[in-house]
Amino acid sequence: MTAALACDRVHRYLGEFESRVHVLRGISLHIEVGSVHAIVGPSGCGKSTLLYVLGLLDVADEGRIIIGGEDVSGLSDNDLSQKRNELIGFVFQFHFLMHEFTTLENVTIPMRRLGVLGLAEMRARAAMLLEAVGLGDKLNRPANHLSGGEQQRVAIARALANDPKILLADEPTGNLDTANSERVFALLTELVKRERKALLLATHNPQIARASDFVHEMQDGVIVPNGAPA
Repeated sequence: MTAALACDRVHRYLGEFESRVHVLRGISLHIEVGSVHAIVGPSGCGKSTLLYVLGLLDVADEGRIIIGGEDVSGLSDNDLSQKRNELIGFVFQFHFLMHEFTTLENVTIPMRRLGVLGLAEMRARAAMLLEAVGLGDKLNRPANHLSGGEQQRVAIARALANDPKILLADEPTGNLDTANSERVFALLTELVKRERKALLLATHNPQIARASDFVHEMQDGVIVPNGAPA
């Protein structure tokens, strides 16, 4: 079966000269549609760098990135940006909202960049996604008037704005209490299964790792062999 997202022997170096660090050391992964994969490991092992490379926000020094069977490693910056907007949704460890905008406006930003939907359609989809993460009563609230956990839920709704085939998440529930963590993870998992998406998340949360379909342990820039079903 063609993977939604795969990488083959990916290497990434950061820094220069004597400070150069080999952050990713030949990572290979194969993530099929309808599956949830968790990456676990200590801080500094390369989890976030891997997500940035797989999400086309950073470029590997060696190796290939394959999305839907297409090797995208050699694409131009413009083509990579288009692929990213169309196919990938991100939930970062920090929410990166536009604080002067409302929750609804923040969620419409990716849709405006893609330019497929009209304004009314964008607003309707944003409202639906915010309702799904429990913020349907705060559509017009400025982002800087939300709690940290609420802002993170807006970021999750924003990641789903363009109906991406691939979701990449870096500690997506790190700022949420237990109840909202469970709610958000259940929402993401249900979407992946129902709509045949793929989810790759980096997490320190053992409950979320155990609830994933596959767990990959990462240490010092490599995936420990025998990543197993959770």
